[in-house]
Order: sequence, then structure tokens, then C-alpha cells
Amino acid sequence: TDLRPLDILSEAVPAGGLARGMRVFQVQGMRGFQLSSSRPRALGFPASRLFIHCDRFPEEFSIIVTLRALRVPAKRNEYIFTLMVEESPSVLVGLRYAPDKLHFLFWSQERAGGWQTRVTFPNVSLSDNQWHTLILAVSGQSFSLTVDCSIPKDVVVETPFPASLSVRRASFYLGNRRRRKGVFTGLLRQLVLLPGADATPRICHAMNFKVATLSVPTVLQDVPAKPVSNEVLKHPYESDMKVTLGARPRCSKQEKAQFWFNASRRGLYLCNGSTWLSMLEVQHRLDYVEEYQNLVTNSETMGIEVFTIPKVGLFAAMANRITPPGSAIYRWMDGKFVHYQNIPTHQAQSWKYFTIGKKIFLAVANFEQNERGQEFSVIYKWSRRKAKFITYQRISTHSARDWEAFVIEGEAFLAVVNHREGNNHNIDSVIYRWNPRTGLFETNQTIPTSGAYDWEFFTIGPYSFLAVANTFNGTSTKIYSHIYIWLSGSFQLFQSILTFGAADWEVFHIGDRVFLAVANSHSYDSGMPAPSNFYAINSSIYELNITAQMFVKFQDLLTYSALDWEFFSVGDDSFLVVANSFDGFTFSVNSIVYRWQGYEGFVAAHHLPTVGCRDWEAFHTAEGSYLFYSSAKEPLSKVLKLKTT
Repeated sequence: TDLRPLDILSEAVPAGGLARGMRVFQVQGMRGFQLSSSRPRALGFPASRLFIHCDRFPEEFSIIVTLRALRVPAKRNEYIFTLMVEESPSVLVGLRYAPDKLHFLFWSQERAGGWQTRVTFPNVSLSDNQWHTLILAVSGQSFSLTVDCSIPKDVVVETPFPASLSVRRASFYLGNRRRRKGVFTGLLRQLVLLPGADATPRICHAMNFKVATLSVPTVLQDVPAKPVSNEVLKHPYESDMKVTLGARPRCSKQEKAQFWFNASRRGLYLCNGSTWLSMLEVQHRLDYVEEYQNLVTNSETMGIEVFTIPKVGLFAAMANRITPPGSAIYRWMDGKFVHYQNIPTHQAQSWKYFTIGKKIFLAVANFEQNERGQEFSVIYKWSRRKAKFITYQRISTHSARDWEAFVIEGEAFLAVVNHREGNNHNIDSVIYRWNPRTGLFETNQTIPTSGAYDWEFFTIGPYSFLAVANTFNGTSTKIYSHIYIWLSGSFQLFQSILTFGAADWEVFHIGDRVFLAVANSHSYDSGMPAPSNFYAINSSIYELNITAQMFVKFQDLLTYSALDWEFFSVGDDSFLVVANSFDGFTFSVNSIVYRWQGYEGFVAAHHLPTVGCRDWEAFHTAEGSYLFYSSAKEPLSKVLKLKTT
């Protein structure tokens, strides 16, 4: 094999066309093969076409796979590939996945009759309709799996991979084990065997780890091959398709692989068996913003959380200041938010929606004590029977400002920002870990914070980060906010950035660039002369410098007691909107929408009148795109519609 990459997927594709049972689809800007279950043998070829000089499978090797897997029902396995001898039903080498697991199979022939070994990698979540790249490195008894260039999962088993596995009279089969049962239902973009080497260093060097490539069939590459002489270029895309026009049709297993053309949005969508996926859509540009709905709230609103409950609908949870009546949840009905449920809260500051498996949760950060003098923030769970949120777990907090939910290496976490305890602002904020055995969140780590307002979790490649916005240390707002990185099972300090009453962090991506914006609320220091205006102050945008391995300042923007940033996109354009709350004289201050202008950075594009603006949320429905802002100074929030051209 002379240690060259052996492209299994390309070998299965006939020159100038496709094998029977193969279709090409493009999703999320990437092309992949969809494999048919009707003729599994048609998706095979003799192993001798790859192993030309030797009929033995390599003793040490890597397998590189790029795929987009659909959700797999419980107890069901789907095969990515198999290597099988013609006259035997046994799998010599194979790779298959089940919900949250990946199995590598191989046949050992060192004993009479032989036996099959299965190496299982748990907590591997592939069925999320996203592209993923897997690198499986095999050497003796050691098996290592790297998903999207994250930290490898290592498994050592008793039975080593055979040193001399014959592939005589064997064939490779794509997406099946020569049977209709267990056929791969997703999209396959890359399948490469690299003998004698761990492919991880060759793959994990690009910014977009999920689609990193070693070798991809020509038909799946971004630039199609040039036609021979004056031939008309023939694209091997599926042409025998059904396209539905009109109103949004049903998308179920019966409609899988069918298309729907939405004339109003000029978009083409593909049904994956449950959801319509955008394949082609005319890119809109933001023209102006118009007032769409005035929402009278229970009281002043400190924060908004917009979320979608699958098969139920779109909701907005409002963190209202006064108790009673507490905070309200609204549901999007007929193009408007209507009241749905009231929940008792105690000067609520924010809500956080998250899921763990099939469980749906909503956590509130309460700033004040309840009527019994107890200070709790509460996690609510969605009851499918009652179609409401019900109390699930109470957690002791101290003037809680914010919750952040995230997953690291398959484990669920929930972090609370504790603002102060009495008059002491320098206290611990807490990170909780979900215990699947008890079904409760338990303390995992504490981090010292100073009058903190906000947590922001984000990932860059295989690394997980958590940024805290520190606001006040008891004497000054000119203090350091910190970015932590997850290493060896806990968060450790990565970088400190000087901020001025920081109230919010917002991470966002533009192309391959990673940015982090801080909202600075005011400048106060008891030991320094008072400035002419505490509240007219720069908020800053930082960009990740990969070479320096740190965030460096990219741009300053003048803001007025900024309390929130929200990033959103319209078509190919990127925007940031800031919540300006107070200019030192009045709470009636314009909040600004900034448009990304490349070399110029962010440039003011729209000035939106707001009153004590506290939070912005961007959301989308079938009717269009919207911005939602809350007021901390009046019981009125507003939904604004983005008008596009």
C-alpha cells in the first residue's frame, strides 16, 4: 500500500458518473452521497482494487470519515462501511454507529473458526444533522477516536487488531453489511483508509474541523472537474425528484428526499424525514426596522429568552422585576406573542432554556429572597402532559444575575452568576454538573467573581471556554473580567481583560474569525475623580489571535451604559445590536444596530429608540426575522420586524 491514503469512497464511484444507489446532495454548503438500501451489493467493490500489492489489511492504520448522520432510533445501528468475504456473513472490518455510540468491528482469525471483536466508544453524538469528521486510529490493542479534532477518546482492549488479516476474496461495502437492514441513512462525504499512521496531525490543522479533509471524491468537491474537450459538463446530481409548490407541506418519512419550493421566500428545501432543510435561498439584505408588536408585561423586564419547544412552538420567557405577579411566558400564535403561563419569581434577572436528552428545562435567576426569606433560583421542567413548566429543582444562589447551560464531552453543566451576598460583591459563582443517576444538578466547581452579571460559554475547535463579566468589586467598576478554558476536568484561567462595569459578553463568528464583544455599563472608582459622564463609555470587540493564542482588541464603540450585545445575520450580512440603557440624563436612549463592513469593522446602520433597554433577542419565524427588546424602566417590551429587500 506504500502508506498512501486509500480513498474507499472514490473507489466506489465509477469514472464520470455514480454507482447505482448513490445520489449527491448538498447541505450546509457541503456535498455528500446518499446511499440507497434497495441494492446494497451495488455499493461494493473488491478489496483487491485498493490492496494491489498485498492481500493483507494493515496492522496499524487510521480511518477518516466525514458524514452527516440523521437521528437514529433507539436500539438501531447503521453501518458506515464493512469489509466482508464473499462467501461469509461475518464482517472482517466495519464501522457502525448507534445513538450516542460508535462501534468498530474486526475479525480475529488466530483461533479455530475465529471470533469478532467490537470496540465501543460511548458518548459520541453524531445524529444532530450536522457534518462531523471522525478519525479512528488503530494500533495493536489501542484504539483512539477523534471527533471534529476534539480531545481523543482512547480505548484499550484485550484482543489486538490482527497482525495479518487476509482480504482475499473480500469486498468493501458502503453504508451497509450486504443487507438492507442497518443501511446508513445520512450523507457520506469522505471515507479514507490511511495505512501505518495516525491521520490526526494531517487533518486537524484547519479552522473548520467538522469538514476537514484528506481525500474527497471529485464529484463532491466544491469545483467540478473540467469537461473533456467540448463536451457539455454533466453534473451527476439527482434529477428524478419531486418538488412541491405552495404552502409549507408536511415533512415525514413518506416525504423524505422530496423538495419544496417556497415561492414567497424564493427558497428550495429538502425533507430529511422530519424537518425541511434549506438547500437554496435568495439572500436578503436588511433595509429598515419597523415596530411590529408592543407587549405589555407584568412589570419591568430584566431579560428575555426566546426558545422553541419541538412540536409545540416558539416561546418567550420574560424576567419580570415585581413579585407578584412574577414572570410571564408568552407563546407565538398567529404572528404575535400571547400570554401563556405565569411563574412566581423574585425580581427575576434572566431565563435560560436548555435540554438534556428528551428533558426540557427553563432556569430562572432570582435576585431577591422569597416571602420566607429564602434565596433560591429555580429550574423548571416542561411537562408534556400539562403542557406547562413545573418546578423541578431549587438551587441556593446569591442575587443571581444569569444562568448558562452547556455540554462538554457529553456531560451537561449549568453555571450561575452570583452577583453579591449582602454588601459583599466578591463571592463565588458556581458551576453545576448534571448527575444522570439522581437526575439533579450538583456542585462541580466554584469560581471567584466580583459583582458578576453574565456567563458566556463558547467553543473553538476542540476547546471549551467560559467568560465571566465582572461588574463591581465594592470600590470600582474598572476591574478584570476573565476567560476560562476547560482543561483536565475543570475550568482554568485563560485570559484576563480590563472592563468597566461589564454587563455582558457576546461571542460570534464571521467566516473563520472569532470575536468576543463586551458591554461596558459605567466607569466608577471611589478612589479617583469622577468623570464628566459615568455612562458614556466605550464597549469593546475583541478578536481571537490564533498565533498569540489570546483575544486582542479589534474595535471600540461608544455606548451609553451598555447592558447587552446581540449578534444576528440577515442573508450574508452580519450585525450587532447594543442595548444602550442610560446616557447620564435620560433612559430614552437610542440603541444602535451596527453592520459588519469588513475592513471598516462594525459601522452604525440603524438607530432604534428605546427606554431603559436591558436585553435584545433576535429570532426567526416562517413570517420573517425579528428583534425583541425588553425595558428595565417600563412594563413594555417591543418586537421589531426586520424589513428586507
